[in-house]
Amino acid sequence: MEAAKPTFTNEKLQDSRKFWTPKRKEALVGWLFLAPEIVGMLLLNVFALGFSLYLSFTSWNLLSGVSGIKFAGLENYIHMLHDPTILKALKNNLIYTVLTVPVPIAIALVLAVLIHNKVFWKDYFKVVFFIPYISSIIAIAAVWSALFHPSLGPINQLLMDLGISNPPKWLVDPKTSLISIAIISSWAGLGYTIIIYLAGLTSISSELYEAAEIDGATSLTKFFKITVPLLRSTTFFLIITMLIGSFKVFDIISYLTEGGPDNSSTVIVFRIYEEGFVNYNMGYASAISWLLFAIIAIITAATWKMRKEE
Repeated sequence: MEAAKPTFTNEKLQDSRKFWTPKRKEALVGWLFLAPEIVGMLLLNVFALGFSLYLSFTSWNLLSGVSGIKFAGLENYIHMLHDPTILKALKNNLIYTVLTVPVPIAIALVLAVLIHNKVFWKDYFKVVFFIPYISSIIAIAAVWSALFHPSLGPINQLLMDLGISNPPKWLVDPKTSLISIAIISSWAGLGYTIIIYLAGLTSISSELYEAAEIDGATSLTKFFKITVPLLRSTTFFLIITMLIGSFKVFDIISYLTEGGPDNSSTVIVFRIYEEGFVNYNMGYASAISWLLFAIIAIITAATWKMRKEE
């Protein structure tokens, strides 16, 4: 009686069927759908970041083509330490951040509480405050540039009618140009901050306020002892996002002042644009970009650490 021959084909087929279970087939389909996004992310993000980091150690005039890339070591980073325009841009960024992060957050919190507790037709006011945020920042800047006109603008006309003979020159004065831009940016983003705070206020139980009233708490006591602490997570989220946004500001400055007058409103991102796409110095522009990345990373890490300690 002959021994049965092993059926390797059937065994392989069975092993294959065991491997391609319905769960693995479903996972494969999912990865196939994700593949274009992953490839795009690798090309547009990971490769771009790596290439930018490499360029930051080179000297490259964009007009000279790829063959013009020359390794320069730490020359770009050393040059940044002695570049007065970079130091000025850093200082302006810090001032702009102070003007557009804590101040608007405080104003938005107060307005959100008033709308939530004291105002009828809340939905109407939500829409009214949110419209500037969804509008084009360039269109908003165009309107405000007319309002801030030094001689014909309605703001200065009103100030002169009130007896101020020499009102501020706003966008054309080095002393007030950055403040003017900060006012416009804060006004445009105020609606978003209010909406976020209103969403946070709806999650606070009214029983807490009722219990505080029974204990004789005033409105200010309830605000500082209940509202502010329970909105801490919302405030933390807004601080992180607005801090990052304040260091990425570019479009409104490019449209209104182009960093002037006398570099009084120039910021880090605008300096990156000038070096990379005006002077075509891509190596130095890449180095400034990584300086900006380091600043944002440090600020975010410090804020997260403070949050964890709380």
